[in-house]
Amino acid sequence: MTEDQQSPNPVQARIEATNLEPGLYLVATPIGRARDITLRGLDVLNAADLLAAEDTRTLRHLMEIHGIPLRGRRIIAAHDHNEEHQARALAGAAADGKSIAYCSDAGTPLVADPGFRLVREAVRAGQRVHVVPGPSAALTALSISGLPSDRFLFAGFAPQPRGARKSWLSEVTATDATCIIFDSPRRVKQTLEMLCEIDPNRPTVLCRELTKKFEETFRGTPGEIARQIADDGLKGEIVLLVDKPTEREMNAKDIECALMDLLAENSVKDAAAAVADRYGVSRRDAYQLALALEKKT
Repeated sequence: MTEDQQSPNPVQARIEATNLEPGLYLVATPIGRARDITLRGLDVLNAADLLAAEDTRTLRHLMEIHGIPLRGRRIIAAHDHNEEHQARALAGAAADGKSIAYCSDAGTPLVADPGFRLVREAVRAGQRVHVVPGPSAALTALSISGLPSDRFLFAGFAPQPRGARKSWLSEVTATDATCIIFDSPRRVKQTLEMLCEIDPNRPTVLCRELTKKFEETFRGTPGEIARQIADDGLKGEIVLLVDKPTEREMNAKDIECALMDLLAENSVKDAAAAVADRYGVSRRDAYQLALALEKKT
């Protein structure tokens, strides 16, 4: 037996024998490198009476890497398609005095991941909910972006349909905050091109494969970043960040042009709402102008 084989796993050696009180434990898991999990996260996975996961194979693999034995414990699948049912079962287990550790595939549960129904049911049943903080793609991207972090909006995933996505982007990027958006690697170039139409000079950051071997960060205007991306998109997990809007003098011509652009692919109501949010005008005035412009076309 070699010296390496005789030595205990350096992470496993630090796992504590923890006694957990009954309740639901939300355990954040790595978004890339397995060693990014916290020591407390390992303690909870080691000590919990029940284990639940968005993907049982992902959690099983993570536990194997860190030398955490199952000891006969079953990993229960709790994902978007069965979470309502599993939430009731797991809350019942907590009521019976069990501790339950829940992990989504990567990052923090509930943040663009399952877990909301589990928490809601646990709270409704009067059970304790504990959070074991750790990795989060949204906060990791915000930290690396260099954009203002005093106020930010996590907007989640951009809608897939082109018209809905453009209207949605107009609305979220009008917020006085840095916007954090999850997007498909295949559609992100199209998203950047839409951002060019909304505000071509807005500082933007695109993060790909955060914390992983091929991590990349692109910075610039939406157009500058889009020109670096092939027509068929990118590969890997994408987080897009858009700086807060700069104050600009309201210009009637700008409002009219924005409405004309949005009316090409949106209803009068949606186009007016997006422009009202972007320029700070009343929705009624924007709607009346949109109606007038639609009649001209």
